[in-house]
Amino acid sequence: MSQIQDTRMERMRAALIAKLDPVELALDDDSAAHAGHAGAASGGGHYNLRIVSLQFEGLKLVTRHRLVYDSVHDMMHKEIHALAITALAPSEV
Repeated sequence: MSQIQDTRMERMRAALIAKLDPVELALDDDSAAHAGHAGAASGGGHYNLRIVSLQFEGLKLVTRHRLVYDSVHDMMHKEIHALAITALAPSEV
């Protein structure tokens, strides 16, 4: 993984922690599997996220995803091309 990707993932983790205070956060870079894809050509990475947060308790899936996207909003479409999200409340783990 490149230093740019490391820094990008660190910033993503920091933003998610600051906004959602997760009890669990697993972020994986899946960009290599998408080499040659238009999003990869523009420099945007592909990521898989599993996040467990008390803030998701009682929320519908679409609302949970919106909270995640809002957390990394400034990185979307430039640094993040695709983000696969598994967002769970602690009671669902």
